[in-house]
Amino acid sequence: MKPATDTKATPTLALQEFVALMALMTSLVALSIDAMLPALLQIGEALNAQNEHDAHLIVSVFFGGMAFGQLFFGPYSDSRGRRETILLGLCIFAIGSLVCMQADDMNTMLAGRLIQAFGVSGPRIAAMAIIRDLYVGDGMARVMSFIMMVFILVPMLAPMVGQAVLLFFTWRHIFSLFLIVAVLAGGWYFWRQPETLVKARREPFSWQQFGRSSKFVLTHMSVIGYTLAMGCIFGSFLAYLSASQTIFQEYYDTGVMFPYIFATLAFSIGLASFFNGTMVMRFGMSKLVRIALVGVLSFALLFNLILLAFDGLPPLVITISTMFVGFFFVGILFGNLNAMAMQPLGEMAGLGAAIIGSLSSLIAVPVALSIDSFLTSNLYPIGIGFLIFFMLAAAAVYFAEKERHEIQPD
Repeated sequence: MKPATDTKATPTLALQEFVALMALMTSLVALSIDAMLPALLQIGEALNAQNEHDAHLIVSVFFGGMAFGQLFFGPYSDSRGRRETILLGLCIFAIGSLVCMQADDMNTMLAGRLIQAFGVSGPRIAAMAIIRDLYVGDGMARVMSFIMMVFILVPMLAPMVGQAVLLFFTWRHIFSLFLIVAVLAGGWYFWRQPETLVKARREPFSWQQFGRSSKFVLTHMSVIGYTLAMGCIFGSFLAYLSASQTIFQEYYDTGVMFPYIFATLAFSIGLASFFNGTMVMRFGMSKLVRIALVGVLSFALLFNLILLAFDGLPPLVITISTMFVGFFFVGILFGNLNAMAMQPLGEMAGLGAAIIGSLSSLIAVPVALSIDSFLTSNLYPIGIGFLIFFMLAAAAVYFAEKERHEIQPD
């Protein structure tokens, strides 16, 4: 593997250690979301939530906090360096975790989650930047593929970890776990990994540049189309994610089996990521996205027909089997739509990625909240939400593809 030729930074860690460290940094996001899932109803009861939908906000608002965190830490990382970004981000994340741990009402909990999410954006963005600093081309692709293999395990295992904490302690100690992981990740990073962005290559923050990048993203119709599609896809999936404990433990009464069911469905997305990594060079992103859109629309239509046949609550095995297939196609869309939105951005890729990530999250959160607000005792809102927003995503991709071909005809 060759380091990037256009940077003075060179890898100093063995590949295995570097992959493990970067995977730990990026997986803080998934851990902070998925380890919470088994505890949502307990937290809602302890903090006197008005209804179960308030407990779902513990997951949903996290993505709202990340939307603003990405916008801040993207430029900050390029102007102040990776180490300072990680230190600041982890400190803010720790403050948010302490606020959540001490919360005695839902408003304090949600405020803590926003702070957590804002902070965790720092190590996530800096980790991706470090990889870009050190590797290019096939080397970067190799490192990213190894990191994804580790990263895929986190959504599968995190709910089990959260469930284990609940068996021996209280839900407040899940935040103790977050603090421990943050300290370990920060200590490991500052002990072993030097700064990768030398001062000569740092770019001072400029509101003028930020304005130009924002204007380009917001007026480039193909970028907007793909970003809208991401927001719709992720928003409908976030509605499921936020309500997953309610669905499986309340509606289906699965008890302690919930983390294993969640892990099964998370494995579908991980499998899709692996499949996409092996097929994208052969078939191209556009073709895979078209196939996946047909897949998710077929899944949504079939799922709604199944819901009609079983009065909104099919047998558990049918629900899991249908979702497993549908989430496989969702997994293919996640990475490809983001890459297609990034293609026209050129030299503004770093700031552009932050803007696209923030915008798609700001679309996704209201979508998820609107779907979850209709949940009562069946899956009709989830199924109808999938169908409506997958259709909107398909329309947005069609619009984006049309604009892209007009600018760059085949």
